[in-house]
Amino acid sequence: MEQPKPLKVVAGLIYREDKLLICQRRKSAVFPLKWEFPGGKIEPGETPTDALHRELKEELDIDAGDVVEIYRHEHIYDPGPRVSLIFFSVREFVGNPKNLAFEQIYWSDLSELPHFDFLAGDQPLICRLVTGDGADLLSCVPPKSTR
Repeated sequence: MEQPKPLKVVAGLIYREDKLLICQRRKSAVFPLKWEFPGGKIEPGETPTDALHRELKEELDIDAGDVVEIYRHEHIYDPGPRVSLIFFSVREFVGNPKNLAFEQIYWSDLSELPHFDFLAGDQPLICRLVTGDGADLLSCVPPKSTR
């Protein structure tokens, strides 16, 4: 039996000085109250960068400048879909991020990231960010928090 194609998703790592913007999913969303990086599904006919620019406008009312892909991988949610995740660095944007789609948004230091309950698909990148890219991603699972 052939597996369905993965759902393609983009996410932006938005930096302001030494802080990274993280977002908490709403109580009514799938995976309620989990933390994530802003972004979403790639729509038919969109490139990943087009999708990221659209999602950041819809979710935060910002216009991203040039974005750079920094990481990608696939994750299978249990139960749930197989997701192909593409993460981009967003160092320049126009506007002040407004919370239009989340329970809350927060500017986090990298060292704080393991203390947030992130989506499982984001965990390998969180580990890489916190350890400076030197650890085996499969053995590095940050602890969960109630935050």
